[in-house]
Amino acid sequence: MDAIEHKPVVVVDELHVEYKVYASGKAVNPNIRSLRRATRGMRTVHALKGVSFVAYGNESIGVIGTNGSGKSTLMRAMVGLTPATSGAVYAASRPNLLGVGAALLPDLSGDRNIVLGALALGVKKEDIPEMREQVKEFTELGDFLDLPMRTYSSGMQARLKFAIAATQQHDILIVDEALAVGDKKFQARSEARIREIRDNAGTVFLVSHSMKSIRDTCDRTIWLNKGEMVMDGPTEEVVTAYEESR
Repeated sequence: MDAIEHKPVVVVDELHVEYKVYASGKAVNPNIRSLRRATRGMRTVHALKGVSFVAYGNESIGVIGTNGSGKSTLMRAMVGLTPATSGAVYAASRPNLLGVGAALLPDLSGDRNIVLGALALGVKKEDIPEMREQVKEFTELGDFLDLPMRTYSSGMQARLKFAIAATQQHDILIVDEALAVGDKKFQARSEARIREIRDNAGTVFLVSHSMKSIRDTCDRTIWLNKGEMVMDGPTEEVVTAYEESR
């Protein structure tokens, strides 16, 4: 094991995340002064309960669990989108979150969205034409890139989002369900690209309900249940235990 693999790149230390919701399930806006009567209909959701782990360079880590287990909350806390109630997350560099909900502008063409995505990722203007060709080849969207994004299916949009992010090398990349869309050929390309990012000293977290994607892509897996870590270890051991529990 080389020095890069020994280097911790993400440390999650006793992470707790709590938030208040109304009885209807709608989140409470902390910036609005609620009337006293509103507090009667609120409850506290303890989304993460003391989660701790260390991730190292060159690791691809699967994150699994049923809906509501805290997977997406953990990923959002790692990139700073969800504040910790207590505990902390330390990262050697800013993690990049790639999710199927990543923002693209529906009235702009796929091509224009590639340009905006490239600029957001810090790609130099002179390098954008090369990146466009890489995205076009990866997605196989062809002439669809000239059409407005609102004409795309959800699968086509997800392909484009993944391809834009995947053209760059990331120190820490979080992929949230992005491989659940597209045909098997595209999924295979996506998984191969994730392994390539990892092999070039990147650390990848893959959140997925597809145990096949987790097995094919990740060498380590974290299993969450109701905000608590159930297991953290080699993928085959963790996934097998998870499948047997269901």
